Amino acid sequence: MTAAIAKSNKEGLNGKHLKIGELATLANVAVATIRYYETLGLLQPTCRSDSGYRYYNEESMQRLQFIKKAQALQFSLSEIQQILGVRHQGNSACPVVRDLLNQKIAQLDEQIQLMQSLKTELEVYCQRWADRPLDDPCSQELCSLIEEVSTNHAPISHF
Repeated sequence: MTAAIAKSNKEGLNGKHLKIGELATLANVAVATIRYYETLGLLQPTCRSDSGYRYYNEESMQRLQFIKKAQALQFSLSEIQQILGVRHQGNSACPVVRDLLNQKIAQLDEQIQLMQSLKTELEVYCQRWADRPLDDPCSQELCSLIEEVSTNHAPISHF
């Protein structure tokens, strides 16, 4: 490792280099996460020392922050790879981000409809069973309420 990298390692960012553990601490992620991102091509060390230590710069920190922000919007790592790939090719990633967001919104709308249907069905059962007497504890049925639910008309359970 060069003396310049060794000196800058102690100074932090602003054009300087950090070891993987230091970057992980600053970005509030695990070292294993950074290594995993490297295997996916989401992040690369700026350089490596002769002994194999990974060193990162300000751009690496910005990339980690970008990944965290994208994950906060529920982008998968695969989608983040797609976004970064488009940008790496010299194109604006914004159209891809808009398309992915529209897909996510459509998926959420579908899930909301399914959940509203489930809620309605559960409310019907709740009203139907509100005044029903308790089961005989000696009965073979575990719970007559659930036993009467038809498997053909069971509430939706896959979201």
